Amino acid sequence: MAGLTESLGRLQERFAAAAAAVTGERELEALRVHYLGRNGEVTQLRRTIGTLPPDERREAGKAINDVVADMEALLEDAAGALRSRALETELAQSIDVTFPAPSCGLGSIHPVRRIIERTCDYFTRHGFAVVLGPEAEPEYYNFDALNIPDDHPARENFDSFWLNGGIVLRPHTSPIQVRTMQRYPPPVAIVAPGKCYRRDATDARHLYAFHQIEGLLVAEGIHFGHLKGTLEHLCREIFGPQQSVRFRPSYFPFTEPSAEVDTTCPKCGGTGHVAENARCAMCGGSGWIELGGAGMVHPNVLLEVKYDPDKYSGWAFGFGVERLGLALYEVDDIRRFVNSDPDFLAQLR
Repeated sequence: MAGLTESLGRLQERFAAAAAAVTGERELEALRVHYLGRNGEVTQLRRTIGTLPPDERREAGKAINDVVADMEALLEDAAGALRSRALETELAQSIDVTFPAPSCGLGSIHPVRRIIERTCDYFTRHGFAVVLGPEAEPEYYNFDALNIPDDHPARENFDSFWLNGGIVLRPHTSPIQVRTMQRYPPPVAIVAPGKCYRRDATDARHLYAFHQIEGLLVAEGIHFGHLKGTLEHLCREIFGPQQSVRFRPSYFPFTEPSAEVDTTCPKCGGTGHVAENARCAMCGGSGWIELGGAGMVHPNVLLEVKYDPDKYSGWAFGFGVERLGLALYEVDDIRRFVNSDPDFLAQLR
């Protein structure tokens, strides 16, 4: 047993020195085979156990197993050291660790959200309150209270999404105006942003789910000039100081008189032409961009919310937020605002 112990000690020392000197995986595998393989030196020592006295064989087997465990641990350490050296070599050859790291990608506020915030900020600075409401409303708030009875042809223009029990996915944020007037006596000054739904075919100018922002002011002595001045200053706030606003006669059942609101094209400055007298593609050469509808609140709507139309008057408007984005960012397709294109959104950041 003493001779076996001495042989194991010398064997362990030689193996440790050889393991520390290996420089590659093939050399490490050859070392394992030489010492721990089927015909390796450790196997040769195991075969000598049968020559020992019976009472020493158990102890001899345990001693050999302990040495084998130490050798296997040294092999694993050597393999780890080889992997680390290989990685360091690869990094040194392919990566300049002194080069500045790439910057992290940062998100930003979506352009639609930014337009809503800028518009609401304009109105809150002028004393308006921002009011929100549910996206699914009874038809009373979507139509009846807005002077659109069952047989009114204007209902067909909305082509709305109907749910069970006469509930409608709101085609506009006007229900917020009705609810606010029912709850508060005049004067009332609110702006109502939110998502709306209409059964429109999706194309470059239409979405079935879109955002709208509406404004309402009801008080004594309010007239059309107040509406025009407010919207003109709003357009200058959003598009720049040179903006003008024009009103084209139109029809809406909830306002009278009613108008479509246009602003000077921000791309051509209202001239209808760009470089070398080419026709402006954004406005089609007209010099104007359509934003939405507006007008004086219809007396029937005021009566419905128990306001006296002989004492109070008011104006209202409704603009599509994505439509504002088309003009503000000179975008040619409204679908780009909902396609989740990171490159497109980064350009507008």
